[in-house]
Amino acid sequence: MKFNIDDLTWTRAPKSYSITQDKIEIITQPHTDLWQRTYYKFRNDNAPLLQLQSAEKYFSFVVKTNFASKHRFDQCGVAMYLDSDNWFKCSSEYENEEFQHLGSVVTNNGYSDWATTVIDASIKTIWYRFSRREDDFCVEASFDGINYNQMRIFHFWKGADTINFGIYACSPEDSSFKATFSDMEITECKWLAHTGQAPDKDI
Repeated sequence: MKFNIDDLTWTRAPKSYSITQDKIEIITQPHTDLWQRTYYKFRNDNAPLLQLQSAEKYFSFVVKTNFASKHRFDQCGVAMYLDSDNWFKCSSEYENEEFQHLGSVVTNNGYSDWATTVIDASIKTIWYRFSRREDDFCVEASFDGINYNQMRIFHFWKGADTINFGIYACSPEDSSFKATFSDMEITECKWLAHTGQAPDKDI
């Protein structure tokens, strides 16, 4: 599987963006987001996504993000979006001048969760690596493009066949910023097979 920028298609294109072979720029629109039901009770499903479609069972997708986020909840990163009730996103969400939340959301069958860790607000460049092993997935983050740290492993209930994955950016509140995506590539799966405890045997 080879990354080809011409294979990317929009799920809700933003009003302002540019696409070249080297980079993609998105200017976010105010009041755009992805969230379903959990805790807040509201549903937001209007963030733009630019995605590839693939039935490949084993691969890794890597992208470098540069972002000028400056308002609460401004975010950009990687996503896997099948429909409004089944999707995943991973990004850093701006909080204030001191810190931001590096986190991920998995939405299965209409309910979202959110797992986060705090990072310094001065960080404006993050690499993400999104890996697939059949219907299980792993996302990692890096601040130098070399050393990646695992953020999350998850199962996607509708992720066994063809999936859509790629990038997204949004501004849930009354703000707008520029997100730049570059160095995109698809490689062999960097999330290696587990060699520890053997799977349970069916009885």
